[in-house]
Amino acid sequence: MATAVETLGKLERRITISFPLTEVRAEVEKRLKVQAKSAKAPGFRPGKVPMKMVAAQYGYQIETEVLNDKVGRAFNDAANAAELRVAGYPRIEPKEESPEGVLTFDATFEIYPEVVVGDLTTVEIETVKADVSETEIDKTIEILRKQRVHFHTKGEAGEHGDGGAAIAANGDRVTVDFVGSIDGVEFPGGKAEDYAFVLGEGRMLPEFEAATVGLKVGEAKTFPLAFPEDYHGKDVAGKTASFTITLKKLEWAHLPEVDGEFAKSLGVADGDVAKMREDIKVNLEREVAGRVKARNKEAVMEALVKTATLDVPQALIAQDTERLAEMTRQDMAQRGMNVKDIPFPPELFAEKAERRVRLGLILSQLVGENKLQAQPEQVKAQVEDFAQSYEDPREVLKYYYSDRRRLAEVEALVLEENVVNYVLGLSKTSSKVVAFDELMGSNAQA
Repeated sequence: MATAVETLGKLERRITISFPLTEVRAEVEKRLKVQAKSAKAPGFRPGKVPMKMVAAQYGYQIETEVLNDKVGRAFNDAANAAELRVAGYPRIEPKEESPEGVLTFDATFEIYPEVVVGDLTTVEIETVKADVSETEIDKTIEILRKQRVHFHTKGEAGEHGDGGAAIAANGDRVTVDFVGSIDGVEFPGGKAEDYAFVLGEGRMLPEFEAATVGLKVGEAKTFPLAFPEDYHGKDVAGKTASFTITLKKLEWAHLPEVDGEFAKSLGVADGDVAKMREDIKVNLEREVAGRVKARNKEAVMEALVKTATLDVPQALIAQDTERLAEMTRQDMAQRGMNVKDIPFPPELFAEKAERRVRLGLILSQLVGENKLQAQPEQVKAQVEDFAQSYEDPREVLKYYYSDRRRLAEVEALVLEENVVNYVLGLSKTSSKVVAFDELMGSNAQA
């Protein structure tokens, strides 16, 4: 039996569950007899093991299973009878003061909150938009050229010679020997031979690059270098070293011409440069559309968080905190980091988890009230949109529709988009144009 529901706080509730010890013992005895039919023990045939030995071997496990089953069933029946929506899992604790022959447990739990979404017609939301111009296409082509750069000896004449002076400058690839010392003593990591890097990419500290610029092959230079206080090498951080560098090799960057061969290298079979530019524009517009959608979605979600009123169940926050920690652990492991024994303090994820749970409850309320569920045709359209950027769209369709979990992820995206469109349709919206570079440099995430 279960007592009436006790209110302990805004969301916290308690139900006391009790049942006769004889019921537990009878069920344990019943299960032990079933277990005895297949129990094995040295010196006995299967099914012929004495009940005392069966009880000694399996009794604790079976008694635990019986208690869990009975408490769980009684709790679910009581919660359903009281029409409670339980958030997370109940905390079950045995009650010390119980009548003789009776087992009593307290089930403490939280319920889902009432979610009150404010008047969306009064909410002000600023959305963004961006265009793809010829300038952005040109910048992208330059990036693609740099990705296909070839380096050749600087100062030489001939097919790959630049005819210029063989003096190190930004953009050149240099190969150097260097050795550093602090107070006349070399330090670990301060010496290398045949070390190559491109000047101007910021791979080396500014003083190091500045000292290299202007050198000719065979020349050496000694210069002071002050390591920053936050330098990753703690032994030298904040100290000033004396470095000597010797330039051994100097190469200039040969960027491919924007011609038919370049277009072919990007997948344009006939080498049509105009078609290449159009393909780049289409890809950029798709990327811009995705970034704009993400920024606008984030603006809507932020507005919903501010306008909705609700108490967030701590049990759900704790569950999502664990989920985020596990996702982080898996991501780090995939990057080759050994995080098996590294503890992840819950407070690292608690704030993000609280916001995620809060948003989830708000979205659920809006979807239920306004019938914003993802429709099959919307899901199919979204999958087809994903497939456009792949060589074989049919394989992408098969990839999603062959796995219910993958399809559920798409359904969640469509549902969120339905909510975004619903909110934008009611709220007071304004729009601003953002620069392409600003948009592409952002990492908006809802």
